Amino acid sequence: MERALRLPIASPASTPVGFLRARSRPTCQFCNRPSSSCKRRAFSSLLGGAAAWPLQARAQQQTMPVIGFLVAGTPLSHGQWVAAFVQRLRELGWIEGRTIAIEYRWGEGRNERFAEIAAEFVRRKVDVIVTSATAAVVAAKQATSVIPIVFAAAGDPVGTGLVASLARPGGNVTGLSIQQTDLAAKRLELLREVVPGLRRLAILANVGGPAVVLDMREVQATARTLGLEVITSEIQRGEDIASAFKALKGRADALYVAIDPLVHTHRIRINTLALATRLPTMHGSREPVEAAGLMSYGPNLPDLWRRAAEFVDKILRGAKPADIPVEQPRKFDFVINLTTANALGLDVPPTLLARADEVIE
Repeated sequence: MERALRLPIASPASTPVGFLRARSRPTCQFCNRPSSSCKRRAFSSLLGGAAAWPLQARAQQQTMPVIGFLVAGTPLSHGQWVAAFVQRLRELGWIEGRTIAIEYRWGEGRNERFAEIAAEFVRRKVDVIVTSATAAVVAAKQATSVIPIVFAAAGDPVGTGLVASLARPGGNVTGLSIQQTDLAAKRLELLREVVPGLRRLAILANVGGPAVVLDMREVQATARTLGLEVITSEIQRGEDIASAFKALKGRADALYVAIDPLVHTHRIRINTLALATRLPTMHGSREPVEAAGLMSYGPNLPDLWRRAAEFVDKILRGAKPADIPVEQPRKFDFVINLTTANALGLDVPPTLLARADEVIE
């Protein structure tokens, strides 16, 4: 909105003592010209400046680096992680709207959206693409081999072919791993402590995610070594979730939910259906446990997203993605929802509660 222009009105020149003038013409106190002339000049000058403001703003925005933010989920599912990223950027001197421009696009956990958004960012020639989740990174990598890509979280960057190695990523992609397949055994160990009679394990997995498929295979292999029967429930859309739970009813003692943007976007619905079918759940991050899941073990995702901002900072200052090693989590969270445990009639051992980083009551 344009501001109203308020112009200072020059005071009339004072009349020396001893001189009588029937009507004096006010003059400008600075240049001694008639003040009406100066007012016109001032107004014209200010109007010209006001017209130039939008042009200057546009020019400034065009010179700012632009981040194309392909957020794999929705504002509700991923908003707090995005906020952590933007806050860390600010701490590093990249202030949104002043020194950096960020274009947000929400993938809603849908692979077809990832490809559309990645192609749009390539057309717009953004300076860096930031994303998370293997399927979204794959879409971005397929869209460009030139624009740097930073992933805030990817399940198994080497196993899924995102990078050549953690130490030397190569190409235009780098970021942070969540060690998805490495944590499967630990999650099953914790789940067995809470559900001691566990014999039949169900796995809910979005098979459209490359890292999810690897995670699912790792869980299947680990479960079989423990003598567990495994029931796999594969989904690819939010519409598949209800029918998946219907098929699981009465067939499983617990549910392993493979972390993925699709299941994270629908975490409330998944946990509601799990409670209705009396299934204890194990998740890969704390956020689903806040939404009535039973428990989770995995990396602290806000911390990973903050660190992703540091990768972007390095790239904007001249570093090449190929030369920035992929990093791993530094913080892991073990979270238990005691309210959910009570609703399922489960007694959580005090020793396990003592080991938890957070207990939700």
